[in-house]
Amino acid sequence: GPPVVALTTVGQFDSPVDVAWRTGDATLFVVEQGGRIVPVRDGQPGDAVLDIRDQTTGDGERGLLGLTFSPDGTTAYIDHTDGDDDTVIAAYAVGPDGVFDAASRRELLLIDQPYPNHNGGNVTIGPDAMLYIGMGDGGSAGDPERRALNVGTLLGKILRIDPTPSGDAPYTIPPDNPFVGIEGARPEIWSVGVRNPWRMAFDPATGDLWFGDVGQGEIEEVDVAWAADGAGRGLNFGWSAFEGSQRYNDDQPADGATPPVFEYPHGDAGCSISGGAVYRGSAIPALSGWYVFGDYCSGNLTALQVQDRAVVGTTVLGNIASISAVRAGPDGELYVTSVAGTVSAVVAG
Repeated sequence: GPPVVALTTVGQFDSPVDVAWRTGDATLFVVEQGGRIVPVRDGQPGDAVLDIRDQTTGDGERGLLGLTFSPDGTTAYIDHTDGDDDTVIAAYAVGPDGVFDAASRRELLLIDQPYPNHNGGNVTIGPDAMLYIGMGDGGSAGDPERRALNVGTLLGKILRIDPTPSGDAPYTIPPDNPFVGIEGARPEIWSVGVRNPWRMAFDPATGDLWFGDVGQGEIEEVDVAWAADGAGRGLNFGWSAFEGSQRYNDDQPADGATPPVFEYPHGDAGCSISGGAVYRGSAIPALSGWYVFGDYCSGNLTALQVQDRAVVGTTVLGNIASISAVRAGPDGELYVTSVAGTVSAVVAG
């Protein structure tokens, strides 16, 4: 039969939206939307290791939204909106004790956000040690300025940068990025045609990049950038020519769009996808290789079984209100954050 799991609460927090780990450290770092990062050690929440509540507004889709660490664990990268509701990608030095050095803050990117919603918010270090950033289309509804397929803007894209400074520049453009040297195109762009890739993650076993893209009015979708095909390099995920597999803005080109691996209509299943991680842990063998994601509206925690790039099985594992992220820890086990206040571990049922 399908995998069976149980959910155990790790702790209570103030609107948790993400969790992250660093190499060689069992600490679970919990991201609170209001602007704090709280460490959990041996099951006990500690004092905040970062507090930027005075630099952000944690309401709606704004706030401190994402966290990832450099491969050596000494640098943290965060994604937050600022007082003007624009997106900031910032780096901090992190001490051996896990405390962020506030004085070391370095801003890598400031991305103007024309509307308060669809800010993206995901930062992930890839297997190539590059920093991948999920950027929403700028917001409002229906991609009114047609940004997602416009390579002259960073909105509606997955970005890829080398977070190492280069001369006076706070980061370096990887030379193999697809739009390097193309007139009028932003060289930071890795993939185009996304609406709000709120949560994305690499499968540690394969290097495939998975993300949930939040839909407009009708369809939620799961997208995969397969490692064997370049892990998303130069791919177009369709928005706003398509919402899921359905044609959306007729004035946007339909050619070359990569369809979602999975989609579901708004309704009982939900209305806002919160990705997602491929399970590679050892505690729940029946779940091995399945992609697990949540939905903010329905609370459903859903698993997809994929073979030969096609979904061959789906099952609802459980329900947690207001799911904001599903993340895999360094041991491959899964954690679910809920803005209602909990971080939960997915354990054998």
